[in-house]
Amino acid sequence: MKLIGILIIVIGFILKLDTIAVVVFAGIITGLVSGMSFNEIMTTLGKAFVTNRYMSIFIISLPVIGLLERYGLRERAAYLIGKIKSATVGRLTSLYLIIRTLAAMFGLRIGGHVQFIRPLILPMAQGAADNRYKDMDERDRQRIKGLEGAVENYGNFFGQNFFVASGGVLLIVGVMKEQGYVVEAVDIAKASLPIALIIMVIGTLQFLYYDKKFDKKYNTIKAQSSLNKKA
Repeated sequence: MKLIGILIIVIGFILKLDTIAVVVFAGIITGLVSGMSFNEIMTTLGKAFVTNRYMSIFIISLPVIGLLERYGLRERAAYLIGKIKSATVGRLTSLYLIIRTLAAMFGLRIGGHVQFIRPLILPMAQGAADNRYKDMDERDRQRIKGLEGAVENYGNFFGQNFFVASGGVLLIVGVMKEQGYVVEAVDIAKASLPIALIIMVIGTLQFLYYDKKFDKKYNTIKAQSSLNKKA
C-alpha cells in the first residue's frame, strides 16, 4: 500500500490530469498510508521543493534559449566565427575545453549542453568547419556534434572535483568516511587537480587531431577535384 502513490501518478498521467496536482496528491496519499501526519507530509514536501528549487531555474532557461535560437543566435554565431580565418573546429573546441575546465574548478557554472553547447559552441564549430572545408559530408558533421558534446563532459566532469564545495567532492568525502577513511574535501580537491590538467592536455590533442584529419581528407578531395577540372 505504501507504493500506491506510483499507481496514482500512472493513472493521473494516463488521464492527462494536471501533473503538479497529481504528484502532490500522490505524495499526500502515500504519506497518510505510511502513517505520517498531515503536517509531517507538508513539511516533507516543502523540504523537497526547497532542496530541488534550482531545477526550476533550468526549466525557466529553456524558453529563453528557444527564443534566442528562434531569432537567429545559432546563425549569427556561425556567421561571426566564419569571419575568423584562423578558426578551426579543433582550436575552438580546445579553447572552450580550457575555459570550461577552469570555470568548473572554481565553481562557475558557465556551460551546459542545452544552455551553451547547442545554441552557441556547436554553431561556432560548424561555422568554422564550413568556412574552412566548404562542403562537409554528413558523417563528419555528426563527428563535430560528438566533439562538442564531449568537450562539455570533459570540462565539467574532470574540473568540478577541484572545487571543494561541489556535490561530487562532498559525496566522495561522505562515502570515504563511511568506509573508515580519514579524508577531507581539500584532499579530494588536491587529488583532482592533476586529473583536470591532464584532461585539458589530452582533450586538446584529441581535438587538434581531428583538425589534422579533416585537413587531410578535404585537401585531398580538393586536389582531386582540381585535377579532374584540368583533365
